[in-house]
Order: sequence, then structure tokens, then C-alpha cells
Amino acid sequence: MRSFAAATFLLAAIAEVAQGHYIFQYLTANGVKGAKYQNVRTNSNYNSPVTDLKSTDLRCNVGASANGGNTTTVSVTAGSSVTFTADTAVYHQGPVSFYMSKVADATASDGSGDWFKIKEIGPTFTGGQAKWDMSLSYNVQLPSCIAAGDYLLRIEQLGIHNPGSPPQFYTACAQVKITGSGSTNLSPTTKIPGHVKSTDPGYTANIYNNFNSYIVPGPKVAAC
Repeated sequence: MRSFAAATFLLAAIAEVAQGHYIFQYLTANGVKGAKYQNVRTNSNYNSPVTDLKSTDLRCNVGASANGGNTTTVSVTAGSSVTFTADTAVYHQGPVSFYMSKVADATASDGSGDWFKIKEIGPTFTGGQAKWDMSLSYNVQLPSCIAAGDYLLRIEQLGIHNPGSPPQFYTACAQVKITGSGSTNLSPTTKIPGHVKSTDPGYTANIYNNFNSYIVPGPKVAAC
């Protein structure tokens, strides 16, 4: 009886953890929502987060570097908007950021090149209360000035809901081929890992204690 009760408790705990996590699986481009993992690289850790700031898994998620060849690269026009959609709505408080990396071949890149941030979503503050954008889908407008070619397009949601424990990175990479007449290489650029430091105030913020301002960790948003 005790073993059955323990097993029941364990299964309930696992279910609770699973419900509290999420993974970005879909990309909508050119007004069309792709199939699950059609344009987004698959990972091997289900919906578990990455918590090691030095891990290369921060780039596209665990196991995703090896799955570029199994992912379709979708053509999109510079300046157009695309949307990442998760399997379930984001559940943990924290910012959302989008990065891009120009690569020779989106199917072969491991994400070790330079990245630049194109959008960040932090909290809004009203009456001393913070409101986070915890959604199922997030859209981003691609810079209109960037050069044509293959890119990795990365979404990052950082869960900072549990102060005292390592923040949780929920990340995924889509493969896109940019078309257009742009020629700009945006800056500042960064490497991943390395884009977020343990000393960044947005990484170590306690959202439950005197929380009335916030700086999204990582580099500044690059602009045309």
C-alpha cells in the first residue's frame, strides 16, 4: 500500500512538472502555420528547461544542434512577421527575447556564430504590480534591413519564477531563409552561451520582493 501511494505521489508530481513546462514547436511564416517541428528544430529533453549558463544547449535547446538536417528551412521576406507557438501557454514569469544568427546553411549550423537580439518583451508595471506576457504564441518582426541568406531564428523565454534556484531557459530555433534587398549586418552581436551573465540584474531579479523595475538580460536590441 505504501509503495502504491508513493508511486501515485511520484506520478502526480511528474504530471505537475510537465504541466508547468512548455516547448516551442511551431512557426507561422507567410501567414501559414507550419506543422509541428516542420521549421523548428526538435530537441531531446521534452519540455525541460536549460539552466546552465555555460551550456551550448542554450542556443537551440538540448539535442537540437543535431537536428538541423531534419528541419525544413522556410523562406520569408525581410521585414515580415513570424510567430512561434508552444505546446501550451507559457506558465512561468519571465522575459521573452528573440535572436538571429546569419549562417551559411541553416540545416548545418550549430549556432556557434554571432547572434543579435531583434526583440525583447519584459513586464509592464501598473500600480506597483508587474504583468508578464505569458502567452501561447509570440510574434516578431524580422528586421527589414538585414542581408538575404540563411539564418537561425531563436526564441528564448526565461523563467525567473523561483528566486534562489537557477532561472530556466525555454528556447528553440527555427530555420529561415531571408529574402529581400537588405545588406546590413546588425550589431551588437554576442555568442551563446555568453549572452546572459550571472550578474545581470534581470537574471537574478526577485519578482516577489520590491519588484518595480526590470531590465531584460542580454545585449541591447539591434536596430536597422
